[in-house]
Amino acid sequence: NPGTRIAETPSGVLNCIGLENPGAEHFVREILPELKKYDVPLLANMSAGTIDEFAWMAETLSVDGIAGLEVNVSCLNVECEGMAFGVDPKVVESVTKAVRKVTDKPVIVKLSPNVTDIVEIAKAVEAGGGNGVSLINTLLGMAIDIHRRKPVLGNTYGGLSGPAVKPVALRMVHQVYKGVTIPIIGLGGIMTGTDAIEFMMAGAQAVQVGTATMVDPTAISRIAREMSEYVEQYNLNSITDIVGAVHQV
Repeated sequence: NPGTRIAETPSGVLNCIGLENPGAEHFVREILPELKKYDVPLLANMSAGTIDEFAWMAETLSVDGIAGLEVNVSCLNVECEGMAFGVDPKVVESVTKAVRKVTDKPVIVKLSPNVTDIVEIAKAVEAGGGNGVSLINTLLGMAIDIHRRKPVLGNTYGGLSGPAVKPVALRMVHQVYKGVTIPIIGLGGIMTGTDAIEFMMAGAQAVQVGTATMVDPTAISRIAREMSEYVEQYNLNSITDIVGAVHQV
């Protein structure tokens, strides 16, 4: 997107980057060989403008070295007058089915929080054959420059991430856990091991860390260490022992 693409807000960050990247074919040809040198599973996050493009992306990325696909349905659907894919359960199910049809990789669908019922969207992923869901993507937000009397971001609106969104994300993970049987990856404002543990207690089997790395490049290793300390403190067999624990109280 043109203009200012990132702006700090209280307890968070707004961005309207526009999913800038060199494309799936370039990624597979030029970037993936370098990433494969690291002994870690790689999930490829993908977005598209049409259902056919989602299928093409999935097929292109279903290569050796990719452990699974994360399908971002928060992007705009050019076939439905720019409405985001992720707000319509029927469309989400169709996207999931289209991707599932062309790949044998695990399919994880990344959900938008800008919906009326996140559980219905997650159920659509399950119905479409998805192997899991990740939530939440950024909340739609805005910042205004009061001196110029204009939006700060070049795209006017942007995605809000960081600690400010954590309570919303936690609530949605908790709701979705009660509504589907497929695994959940929780994300949204995870800055500490405590944050990550909260998400797992709400029902997430794994977590993602993003904005925290902007203020602390070592955040992921620190969070993992803090989670390990929690396991030792409470004499657990594994951190997975706490998945959905809050539902058992």
